[in-house]
Amino acid sequence: MSANVVTQLQVKSHNSPDEKRRPDKSEIDIVSVGDYTIGRFNFEPGWRWSECIKPVVHTDSCQNSHVGFCVSGKLTVETTDGGRIDIGAGDSYTIPPGHDAWVEGGDPFVGVEFLSAASFAKGAE
Repeated sequence: MSANVVTQLQVKSHNSPDEKRRPDKSEIDIVSVGDYTIGRFNFEPGWRWSECIKPVVHTDSCQNSHVGFCVSGKLTVETTDGGRIDIGAGDSYTIPPGHDAWVEGGDPFVGVEFLSAASFAKGAE
């Protein structure tokens, strides 16, 4: 396993992000610190990737690899090959490309993403 190396001391707040993305029922706040891009993902009740993000990225399923941590709420993820997981508060997760996801229940899902933030919910430029 390779080790990541941090070369500078830096802090940024997601309350004043470098970039904001606002697809339907989504608030995605992006900060870059050193060589890393970190995203705070906030999805409202009723959010579903195939309804809210697919119109932005124009792929049949989410093609991002995700590594993250759930702060609050609940997200269900289903892969195109039929795998399914529920992610809840306090869970760390990995999700491979080829999936749909949706918020379960009446509370927003809030997650911090460490791998997909640079490209998630970003259309072709």
